[in-house]
Amino acid sequence: MLHVVTVHWQDDRWIEPQLRFLRRNLPADHRVYASLNGIDPSFDREFFYAADLEGGHADKLNALAAVVAEHADPDDLLMFLDGDAFPIAPIGPALLGDTALAAVRRDENLGDRQPHPSFCLTTVGFWSEIGGDWRRGYEWTSSTGDHVTDVGGNLLGILTESAIPWRPLLRTNRIDLDPLWFAIYGDVVYHHGAGFRPPLARRVDLRGRQVVRSAPARARTPEWVPIISRAERSARYRIAQRRHRHDLAQHADDGQRLSDEVFGWILEDDEFFRRLQQPAGERNAGTT
Repeated sequence: MLHVVTVHWQDDRWIEPQLRFLRRNLPADHRVYASLNGIDPSFDREFFYAADLEGGHADKLNALAAVVAEHADPDDLLMFLDGDAFPIAPIGPALLGDTALAAVRRDENLGDRQPHPSFCLTTVGFWSEIGGDWRRGYEWTSSTGDHVTDVGGNLLGILTESAIPWRPLLRTNRIDLDPLWFAIYGDVVYHHGAGFRPPLARRVDLRGRQVVRSAPARARTPEWVPIISRAERSARYRIAQRRHRHDLAQHADDGQRLSDEVFGWILEDDEFFRRLQQPAGERNAGTT
C-alpha cells in the first residue's frame, strides 16, 4: 500500500490534476490523505481522508502522517506531496535505492539542503521510528552566507544528527522557464511552485535585501561631513527600499502570468512536462 499526504489551501484548482497524475503513476492500491483548507467540502469525497486542519504547512503534514500511521503497516510506503506537485513517472520502492528516504532537494534555491515536502518518499515505519518532523528549526548556511531554516529543517536535523543517508532528487529540467518554479526533480516529479500564493521566491527577496543593506555604503559624501553624509546614506537606503519593493511586485506579476500559462498546459496535456524535458526541435523530431 502507498499512502499519499498532501495539502490544498484556499484553492481547489490543483485537486483534479494532482489526482489525475496520481492515478496515472501510482499503483492502484494507494490512498490519499488531504488537508483541505478553505475548500468546498464536496471535494472531501475525492480523498480517502480529508480534513480542514489547523496550523502551518508543516503542522498539517505531521498531523496527516500521524493519521496514516493509524491505518497503515510499517512497511507501507508514505509519500508527502505539495498540493501543486505530482508524479510524472511511476513511483515505487525502487525510488528509495539503498536509502530509507528520498526527497526533493532544491539546490537552486540558494543552496537549500533540507528534504523538501514538495515530494518525499519513505516508509511509515521509518517515519515513525525517527520521529519525522517537517517543521522549521534546524538551520544551515545558504549560498548568500545567511543562516536560514525552512519547512523540512527539523527533518534535515534528524537525518544529519543521526548520520542517516537519504537520496536527494535534484532538478532535471533541460528547459528552465524560471530558475525555481516549474521544476522536474529526478525525472519523476513535477513541482509547479507557489501554486497557492504569489510566485515570489525567497532568493529574489534575499538578494534584493542585500542590495538595500549595501546601498548606504555607496554614499559619496565623506563621513567627516556628518550631517550631509548621514542624509545621503539615509536617502540611498530609502531609494533602494522603494526599488526593492517595486522589483518584488514586478517579479510576482510576471511570475503569475507565466504560472497561469503553464497551469493551462497541465489542464490540457498529460504530457505537458515534455516541454521542460526536451527542446521543441527534439519533441517535433520525435513525432515525424
